[in-house]
Amino acid sequence: MAKILSFDVEITRKAESGGSMERVPLSKQGDNLDSDGSNALCKTDLTSFLPFPYSTLPGMVCRPLWNSYLLRYSHSKNNEITIVLSTIYTSGWVGIGFSRDGMMLNSSCMVGWVNLEGRGRIKQYFVKGFTPSEIKPDEGELPLTNVPPFVSLQGATIYLAFQLKYNKTLKTQPILLAFSTKTPHHHHLTVHDDKTTIYFDFSSGNTDSSVDLSRSILKDRRTHGTLALLAWGLFLPVGAILARYLKHKDRRWYYLHVVFQFIGFLLGVAAVVVGLSLNNTFHAFISAHKGIGIFVLVLTILQVLAFFSRPSQDSKYRRYWNWYHNWAGRICLFFAAVNIVLGMHIASGGQAWRVGYGFLLGSILVTVIILEALLRLQRSREHDNHPPFSMSSMEQEISL
Repeated sequence: MAKILSFDVEITRKAESGGSMERVPLSKQGDNLDSDGSNALCKTDLTSFLPFPYSTLPGMVCRPLWNSYLLRYSHSKNNEITIVLSTIYTSGWVGIGFSRDGMMLNSSCMVGWVNLEGRGRIKQYFVKGFTPSEIKPDEGELPLTNVPPFVSLQGATIYLAFQLKYNKTLKTQPILLAFSTKTPHHHHLTVHDDKTTIYFDFSSGNTDSSVDLSRSILKDRRTHGTLALLAWGLFLPVGAILARYLKHKDRRWYYLHVVFQFIGFLLGVAAVVVGLSLNNTFHAFISAHKGIGIFVLVLTILQVLAFFSRPSQDSKYRRYWNWYHNWAGRICLFFAAVNIVLGMHIASGGQAWRVGYGFLLGSILVTVIILEALLRLQRSREHDNHPPFSMSSMEQEISL
């Protein structure tokens, strides 16, 4: 269980000669750190204001992240990682969050600030929602060690220091960085003024590769969503429509059905492969989306296997095969639609994604309703023209 710790520390502000510090938003306090500036800051002697073990970081890695945020960290052999985050500070709070999937929701954060009495505060928070009341203090999933977190203000720079212990070496990790110029009230955070997400590789400490990885992950997420939408949102539903409503109108329905289903199957497999790759990259904890996706893939594979085991028209097992094939396909498409919506919610899909899929799904549902009504009307007419127990009407009821 993660230890929930907070720490008070007296802060002595080192005011500039000739006046007090002006309160300026962090985003306007200078450009991103250049290589020379970050190298100089990385050489800052921490021993004068940070306690052990934050003051001495064996094999320290020091990298600029975003705006004036500078990350120092050190690994130990037992998978402990000691972190010191620094940035320009005048007022409000600064924070660093660790996310499972790159999203703010369900992330755990370390937040530091200096209150109006000049005392430094650092706490862990858990993001249960998007309103200030849902940012819970003294809660979270970060595996903090027994070493108390520490915060220190030196001049115009604030330092947040804490230590984590994982079961295995920390590698690629989605990091959330945020700040606000308004001081927390009774430990409740105010809304952030700005934030960003960075996928940082703690194993290499290469910020350039982290930026590239972040772009690559965003690209893979779009690819995963596009492939899944084309597979289970377009090709497979259209293939099922062709089989059910064109069977008695066009002799080519079977070949069209097979082509559409085969293309949908390949796209679906590709979507799952990309999704599993994303999961392995940053170890996202999205069990519902992952579980439904695997369930849908298994049903899709079973549908493909059923194609090779289809009994002949004269077989007494054909009607049971038809029932299985029909209902397994319907269940597969239903859960696929649910999972597409869930995936867009998890990835915070933009308006274009939601409107696009909503239009596609709505068009398919309207088409199915119209074609189903026409099919039932046709069957009703045929029923009136045949004896009540004719074999032809019975065969039509159990067919696609």
